[in-house]
Amino acid sequence: MARLPSEPHSWSSIPQTIANFPVQILATFLTVFAVNRIWVTLQKLRAVNHLPGPRPPFSPLGLPGVLFPTSWWNTSQDVHWARRSNLYTNNESVSIVPFLIGEPLIWTSNLNVARQIASGGNRTAFFKPPWSARALLLWGMNLFAAEGDTWRKHRRVMGPAFNNELYRLVWTQTMKTYRDMVTSEKWEGKASVSVPIIQELTFKLALLVLGTCAFGFSFRWDEPPRTSSGNLSIQETIRTVADSYMLRVFAPKWVLRIPLKMIQQSNAAYEAMALFMKEQVVVRKQEIQENTRKDAFSLLVKANEQEELKYQLSDDELVDIIGNIYIMLFAGHETTAHTLAATLGFLALNQDVQDEVFAQIKEVVGYRRDPEIEDYHNLNKVLAAFFEALRLFPSGHIMIREASEDTVLQIPSPRGQEGTIPFMIPKGQVVVVDMVGVQYNPRYYDDPASYKPSRWHGINNDSEDFTAFSVGPRACIGRKFATTEAVCFLSMLLRDWKVIPKLNVGETEEDWRARVLDAKLVLTLGVRDVPLIFVPRK
Repeated sequence: MARLPSEPHSWSSIPQTIANFPVQILATFLTVFAVNRIWVTLQKLRAVNHLPGPRPPFSPLGLPGVLFPTSWWNTSQDVHWARRSNLYTNNESVSIVPFLIGEPLIWTSNLNVARQIASGGNRTAFFKPPWSARALLLWGMNLFAAEGDTWRKHRRVMGPAFNNELYRLVWTQTMKTYRDMVTSEKWEGKASVSVPIIQELTFKLALLVLGTCAFGFSFRWDEPPRTSSGNLSIQETIRTVADSYMLRVFAPKWVLRIPLKMIQQSNAAYEAMALFMKEQVVVRKQEIQENTRKDAFSLLVKANEQEELKYQLSDDELVDIIGNIYIMLFAGHETTAHTLAATLGFLALNQDVQDEVFAQIKEVVGYRRDPEIEDYHNLNKVLAAFFEALRLFPSGHIMIREASEDTVLQIPSPRGQEGTIPFMIPKGQVVVVDMVGVQYNPRYYDDPASYKPSRWHGINNDSEDFTAFSVGPRACIGRKFATTEAVCFLSMLLRDWKVIPKLNVGETEEDWRARVLDAKLVLTLGVRDVPLIFVPRK
């Protein structure tokens, strides 16, 4: 019988083959994965009509992209701020198409496109996707998060609460709170006052004005955080809820059961706030006939009671919307506080502008009386200083909309060219209006990165030329609330005090600008901690 030839080399190669087997599987997997990603990315590019723009691994609006800062390889949630000088160099609308995780996004810095998305004419073509409103739903449905008929119902009832009665109250309370601040912080009689973080004062100011004008509380600047019985005061309750807001929105529910003091205080404050608002619905209804209270809470209940039956909110809906007066004014409180801080920071660096604003305050108000709300329209340079700071740090920094159907946007031709270019938007495509990009767009502003309040001299408070409060029918309902508070506070403060930057040892004003006048982005976009020195005017 013939013998089979021995093949020792075959047997000896088996261990090497086994060793290479995982490598071959990994190589195959990576090849399939790469082909899949290329195919998916091509599909995403087709969805945005191959509009140029960044091609990062992750979406800037989702995990894990938001966990990393914007850099050469990643576009995070602050991409529109970090790259505000070059994101729209060649196009006012770009696409961000992640090749690993996330859906393609169209970002635009063009106002014409923004108005098409936000205006009544395109009302049925775009809507606010539910995931984009998650941070606004802690207290239930509200004006900011609602869509369609629900939004119109809330807007119809809430609108009358924001009226001249409320703004007069805002003015009076802001003036009182300013005086309380100066007295309680012991500024009087000092040669200068050093404030390491001006937001510690502007946030407290905005919170006290909010508490009085939104809810009718009687707050004092030096009120202790706890009552004589050991419970949190109403002022401290509101502050605690505001400080822990993002935790309650985004943390898993089990986190809120951890026995940490901070979390327990947040839970107690949240429960106290919810109970208080339910009780207040009943109280304010009883007080309507007396017509003595002018805060937004009472005006809202009154407006609802006077509505036609089909537009009235039920008690449960009213609790939701009153809770969301807190949401709305919480956003306004944060917005106003940051913008006041930014305004003072810019005025400290631009003494010529500060002198011009002070000259107007002195001319309109003088030293012998306090500013009155009737002076508001004559203090346009004070308002312009606030407007310009808000333009450079727009709190509502993005507006997210999703196409409910295939539609066509008319995108203006590049700067210097006439006409528009039709651009197909497929159903389900998300378009992000970048309000930072809008405010820094050279199409609308000469030297857009510079602080120039003179852009707004003579502009009315409600002019559509100023867009940092958003655009379209859903523009910020609290605009006049914020500007009334800002004009009053700045007029009082700048009449009494000159503002200069608080520099570190060896630091120049340009160093201070680079260190301080940068963005801090949480729920809204604000300015970093602003250190200032106040010198009394002679």
